Amino acid sequence: MHRRDLLKALAWAGVPWHRLRATVAPPQDATTFTSAWTGWPDGWWAGPEYWANRLQDWRVAGGRVECLLAGRHRTLHLLTHRLGDARAAFVARVTVARAAREGAAQAGRGNAATAGAVRDTTAADRLGLRLGAKGPRDDVRSAAVYGRGLDVGLDGDGRLRIGDATSGEPIAIEGPVRLEVRAEPAGAAFRVSLTATAAATGAPLATLVAPAVSADALTGTVALLSHVDAADAPVSAAAVAVFTDWALSGPKVEAHPTDAFGPVAFAQYTLHRGTLKLTAQLLPIERMPGHRIVFEVRRDGAWRPLAEPAIDPISRTAHVRVDDWHDDAAVPYRLRVVLPVGGTERTYTWDGTVAREPSDRNEVRVATFSCNADHGFPDVDVPPAVAFHRPDLALFLGDQFYEGSGGFGIERAPLERSSLDYLRKWYQFGWSYREIFRHIPSITIPDDHDVYHGNIWGEGGASAPTDRGWGYVAQDQGGYKMEPAWVNLVQRCQTSHLPDPYDPTPVAQGIGVYYTHWSYAGLSFAILEDRKFKSAPRHVLPAEARVVNGFATNPAFDLRAHREPPGAELLGARQERFLEAWVDDLSRGAAFRVVVSQTPFCAVHTLPAGSTSDEAVPGLPMPAPGEYVTGDAPAGDMDTNGWPQGPRDAALRIIRRANALHLAGDQHLATVVRYGIDAHDDAGWAFTGPALNNIWPRRWWPPREAGHQPVPGGPAYTGRFEDAFGNRVTVQAAANPRKTGRDPAILHDRVTGYGIVVFDRAAGTVRIECWPRGVDPAKGPGGQYDGWPVVVAPGRGLVPAGGGE
Repeated sequence: MHRRDLLKALAWAGVPWHRLRATVAPPQDATTFTSAWTGWPDGWWAGPEYWANRLQDWRVAGGRVECLLAGRHRTLHLLTHRLGDARAAFVARVTVARAAREGAAQAGRGNAATAGAVRDTTAADRLGLRLGAKGPRDDVRSAAVYGRGLDVGLDGDGRLRIGDATSGEPIAIEGPVRLEVRAEPAGAAFRVSLTATAAATGAPLATLVAPAVSADALTGTVALLSHVDAADAPVSAAAVAVFTDWALSGPKVEAHPTDAFGPVAFAQYTLHRGTLKLTAQLLPIERMPGHRIVFEVRRDGAWRPLAEPAIDPISRTAHVRVDDWHDDAAVPYRLRVVLPVGGTERTYTWDGTVAREPSDRNEVRVATFSCNADHGFPDVDVPPAVAFHRPDLALFLGDQFYEGSGGFGIERAPLERSSLDYLRKWYQFGWSYREIFRHIPSITIPDDHDVYHGNIWGEGGASAPTDRGWGYVAQDQGGYKMEPAWVNLVQRCQTSHLPDPYDPTPVAQGIGVYYTHWSYAGLSFAILEDRKFKSAPRHVLPAEARVVNGFATNPAFDLRAHREPPGAELLGARQERFLEAWVDDLSRGAAFRVVVSQTPFCAVHTLPAGSTSDEAVPGLPMPAPGEYVTGDAPAGDMDTNGWPQGPRDAALRIIRRANALHLAGDQHLATVVRYGIDAHDDAGWAFTGPALNNIWPRRWWPPREAGHQPVPGGPAYTGRFEDAFGNRVTVQAAANPRKTGRDPAILHDRVTGYGIVVFDRAAGTVRIECWPRGVDPAKGPGGQYDGWPVVVAPGRGLVPAGGGE
């Protein structure tokens, strides 16, 4: 998208153009970097110049940086300085020490007692620097999270290493070692030398020279590296490796100071009937003595403090509430963080805008998102494309990340480490999308993967037993696998800026709730939790169903014959009462009613006939454009809100009274459907948006039966159907995976993208748009997925093609 279009989009939200300039990071003149951990407070955050892989594996202690856990590719990437593509020299230095295994019982800091001789190591271990690191995408964020590069330093057997080259004889190492890398152009390549000296005495230990290192290998980020065979992991909390005195200099070094990250990672807010609620997501600064956070707004040309929120020590969030917000113009805000470091105060700011509520605007635009794996991280194409549409608010409807995001799997306990494991993934989400919601209100609602589940049936907050593992056996028992304090941390990060819960009474185990009403810009939202109260199918269906991961694996079991299993819940009585009250709340009229939840009230996807699970979905072949896949049948997936059918119908009867549009995510398959209860089309419309990054490319290829009537002008997969549970649905549009010929295929073939929903007060219509990633929306609506835009009149029906435009 052209820059002028982005400026127009920001102007829509009342954002001054200079705020865009403040987020751009032009290359600066080459300069020198020197680490400054002496005086930096002990804790889990090394500073805004760095990104840690993993967050819980690196800490500052006693003026040093320690890597705490043995493992492969543990890195601390430098964000603010990197090696550019200039054919010029540079020097990198760092002091390293490997913790002695015999001293590992001395838990705590990597000091002289635990940082001595190398013992019980393997030659494959590496300790030193990673140079010229690059990720799958050409962006410093990609390099910082996934970067591989040229590893230089000490092997576990005491040899020096530059890439694949190693020195001949191992060196005896007693105490910390000073490593110095010098690189200078040599023809088309670079000559790189690595020198090791004893840090305590300056005595030379060894030198290794690589005479012809490619220029590409020395272009990218620079990181500290602790690459240790996990079999050697200490059994205590002692450091595996210790780093001090890191420096980088020379004309090849570029400075990019605005690529720093933190101490505020991002912030989200809502405005509801005069109450502003904002959550600032911070890096782990909660233990820094004397830290201070100030929320300020700019009025009458001056910054005015409104609050000094405290940090929650587990979620690392700070919360602001202002109950008398009635500004009729956009108001700039900032979060000012003061950190006393080394006898001085360092001040950091995060700027945003509380947008003017567009209550008098005819059109209100809502951007919708869900299902964000890390295939496209850092997703640089999405924020500018979304900005072109000038959304007034943004909805992130679940699976803001997946358990595997960022690599290194999952750490589930203890809470101190599992909270940091979660935060690293959550920070990645914000690093990609924070510019979307920096200047407009937004909501995020967690789904199953946000709480480290593949699927979840919450059973009112019950505990899912994990004594037989963390997989389907635990999951099918219902409840939450992670401990309640951790679940509450997730909800605090993602939902604490929402309007107050309708009924804040916690569910089982003290797990909080967030279902609520949000009134904004003439839209009345009912925000639901359609996972938390839902029954586990295994508990309420007969044993003969043989339920595994929400599928009846017994092919002879008839799901349609069990519409209302005894005791089966979907939304639960509490949320049904909330919906009733929301429908009846006419005290402040809204132009439109909208229900927001994680997943739709139907199962509009298919699997090869006879399938008793969806495990095959990621490997199913991609059809060519125009090809109709045969041999599929509707999927009996009880993770959707198509099951249990009776409670599904009861919820839709309530929602129907409000003529509400339903917005959902979760399915990885974008659809527009009209629900049916007693007959087709007797209930409301629903838009399930596409995945931002699609790990599970579901599809909708129902059998083509004689006499079936597609929607006018639509393909054979549109029209009236029944899902696997017998629920009536009319499919107006569906975005099936297909071969595009575009790279990377994992992004474009899997129909990734976002939704834009435009509410038109004057016409009483809603235009639903579905946009692919990588498409420039400035070129017109023809870039949308086939079948979109769809224009509906809630409570009435479909608007003829072109209506509402």
